[in-house]
Amino acid sequence: MTRWALLTFLTILILGAATVVVARFFGRSQSRASVLVSVISHWLCAYVLWTFAAGLAHRYGVLTAYDSYLFVVLALVVGFWHYRVRLARGREQGLVVFVGGQLAWLVIVLAQNGVFRQ
Repeated sequence: MTRWALLTFLTILILGAATVVVARFFGRSQSRASVLVSVISHWLCAYVLWTFAAGLAHRYGVLTAYDSYLFVVLALVVGFWHYRVRLARGREQGLVVFVGGQLAWLVIVLAQNGVFRQ
């Protein structure tokens, strides 16, 4: 599942990058394609960083459970929302959605590891 998700993200990123190159060639640098590539790169980078940090934390006993498949679902849902907000309201509001998604993922990881249990 993770390989397919990563392959899908990379395929969309490469196709989007090619579209951005064509758009810039014709003088449209802030096209929907460039926004799409930006949003996908944000979420792909977040996936890599979260997985790396969770792997280290799991190895040293800080985390007992980490399910990266849930992050893929979160990235697809909140990433779509991030894209729509970025188009409608601009870069800053899109980043607010991105950071909110990261904080939501942090809460999910903490809940999976029993931080909120008494």
